[in-house]
Formats: sequence, structure tokens, C-alpha cells
Amino acid sequence: MPLRILQWTTGNVGRQSVAAIARNPGLELVGCYAWSPDKVGRDAGELCGLDPIGVTATNDIPALLARKPDCVVYNPMWPSTDELVRILESGANVVSTAAFVNGRRLGAERERLVDACTRGRSSLFGTGISPGFVELLGIALAGISDRIDKVTIREAAHTAAYDSPATEKPAGFGRPIGDRALPKMTADGTAVFGEAVAMVADALGVELDAIVCEAEYAQAVTDIDLGSWRIDAGCVAGIAASWQGRVGDRTVVELSFRWKKGFGLDPDWQIEDGHVIEVQGRPTVIAKLQFLPPPDFQAQTMSDFMVLGHIMTAMPAINAIPLVVAAPPGIVTYADLPLPLPRGLVRL
Repeated sequence: MPLRILQWTTGNVGRQSVAAIARNPGLELVGCYAWSPDKVGRDAGELCGLDPIGVTATNDIPALLARKPDCVVYNPMWPSTDELVRILESGANVVSTAAFVNGRRLGAERERLVDACTRGRSSLFGTGISPGFVELLGIALAGISDRIDKVTIREAAHTAAYDSPATEKPAGFGRPIGDRALPKMTADGTAVFGEAVAMVADALGVELDAIVCEAEYAQAVTDIDLGSWRIDAGCVAGIAASWQGRVGDRTVVELSFRWKKGFGLDPDWQIEDGHVIEVQGRPTVIAKLQFLPPPDFQAQTMSDFMVLGHIMTAMPAINAIPLVVAAPPGIVTYADLPLPLPRGLVRL
């Protein structure tokens, strides 16, 4: 019998989740939550660029939860503790792509989530492409070394085509380059990377003494038009941050990113898009990840190409659904679950 799935929002990532659920014979879409009033009453398939699938989007949360889904695919831009508590205490498990790995930064809000899992006997799992799935790859690569000195994952991306001021401005993009609040903004706005550091350390069996964030910035030399917003000359158009998990004065896990929203910045960092995973140890293992469109991929605009990023964000959560449903109650991470398997995706 297929697992009963409730889709939460149909934005960029949610659209790809609905498409993946509709194609998967092991999953059945039984409901769809619409955050925007203009989406209420419309077929979920049509909202996601598909043929009608017979599921009408609604903002009636009690009615949706009354359908007793096995799992909610939670794809808003940012997580809401109140929403998650309501879902989890109803007995529905959750797989989330909304800036959540283990909730270690949430304090009392995390305890609310844990309590909701206990009351509903449900599980909460957070992932995405980065942080999330890339860290799982780092953990897997570390499994061939008999001594691990350090795990490092470096992300680099030209992000001018990533039009998401709601997530980028909180990290410091667009702020004056001399703004003294920048380091705290970056740490707060990218804190999910700190959660991922803790998750990798947990998988390695290491108890960290501290998790810290160090950041540097590049400024726009001229005004940068990003479509829905702009970055003025002299303001932050590049952020490089390093989240470090330390034991004493030694860094054993480091997750870093370098994001640029234009060329000719000051300084003008030279980067190559993708991820580099390095496990220093015996042996040292280095793997380079690049994400490319398949030969049959059709795209006319940069927005069309961004669909690949939305797919990569959605699929780690979709593939984890059976494991999360089977997991014991509580917040679970890749360190707690068996390896998720990409079942039902081969086209013959």
C-alpha cells in the first residue's frame, strides 16, 4: 500500500516535490496545503505544471490533517515552529527542505518540536542539497579511511540567477560593506550550516566543543540589477563563510561556501561552481561534484535552468520518506537513518 503524502506549499521546490510524488507508485498524494489565497481551490497538478491529479489545494489545515497522512513534505522557504508542531502532534511525520537539519540553534523552539514528536509519535527530518545531501556524501566518503583527521566540504556558486532576496538579504547581501552587523547577520542567516556541522560530527562519533562561523565579504564595484532587487555599489555582493566544528583548538568538520552575485567584485574571487568534499586521513579522499543538465533538458532562460536546483533540493527529502515514516519518534538526521534509496526513478 502506498504511503499517504500531504504536500505543504507549491513554490519552486514544492512543485518538484509534487511531480516526484505523482510519479512514484509507492507514494499517494492525499492533500495539498496552499499558502497563497489565489492557489486555494485549484488542482495541485495544475499548480505544479502537471495535468490535473485530482487533489485540490486548500488552506484548511484541520481538514488536511484529518486525512491522516503518513508524511508531510514541508517545502516553505523558512520553517514555522507553530506549523511543524501542529503537524507533528497530529501524528504525521515530516520531511523538510526549509532550512532545518537538527534544530540545534532553536533553543526552546526545538524542545517544542521534540515534545510534538513525542505526543504524535512522529518524526521530523530536514535535508536539501546543501546543507543536507552533500553532507551525506561526505559521511559516506569518510567510511573508507581508517583514520579521519578532518572532513571539509566547500561550496562555490555564482548566484546572480538565484533570485531569492528573502533568503539572501538576511545573510548580508546588499548591506554596506562596512556594516559591523554583517558577521552576526551571516551567522544567523546561514545557521543551518552550523546544524549540518553538528550532524556530520555526530555521524563521526565526535563531541564538539564549539561550532563557529567566520566570514569575509566582497563588494559590488558598480550597481547590480538582479531583477526583483538590486545591490548598490559599495554593498555586499559576495559572501564567503566557514562553519567550523572544533574540538579544543582543532577543527574536525568544516563546511564552507563562497557565493558571488556578479563579476568584477572587490575582491574578485575566482571560483568554479560546485562542491569539493575532502576527507583528510588515511587515505585522504577528495571528490568533486558538479551538477549538469541531461542531453534532453530544454531551457530557454536562466530561470528554466534553476529548475535543476529545485529538483536537487526536493529529491533528498522525497527519497527519505519511507525511512522517516519507519523511524522512532523525534528529530532524526542522516546520522540516524539507513541510506535512503532512489527507488522508482529509473525510466525503462
